[in-house]
Amino acid sequence: MQHDNDTKADDKADDGAKPRFRPVPWTALETPADAELWIAEHDLALQEHIGKNETGYGVRFTLAAGGDIYMQTSDDAIVLDVTPDAEWVAPLIAAVAQAEPPKGSMWVLPDDKLVQLILGLSTLVDSTTLVAGHNFGRRRAW
Repeated sequence: MQHDNDTKADDKADDGAKPRFRPVPWTALETPADAELWIAEHDLALQEHIGKNETGYGVRFTLAAGGDIYMQTSDDAIVLDVTPDAEWVAPLIAAVAQAEPPKGSMWVLPDDKLVQLILGLSTLVDSTTLVAGHNFGRRRAW
């Protein structure tokens, strides 16, 4: 199965470097406690593998039905960058956020929606991959 980090365009963005992170198969989460545990483990993995000066780090959710969602969190927000082939998931994100979809691919949600978002996406995810250097907020127009 080919992932986005195997494409020629991404190789150019990475200056031909081999991907640092490999996809991890997803196991569906069933409870808020499961989601909180995944979030804690993800935070530890980022602390362990991302350098202090790196930017654009987060996680890529590869969806089983197609597309990717890149997620970055901060102390007060969740930033989602939804690829065009994952736009089908917009109604779920809108329901979690209790907001209208944005005009572009970038969603900004309050940080208190993280557990609900992870649970909502849980049955749709095929794999996750840590990312670094993703241009959250600076994606070109699709």
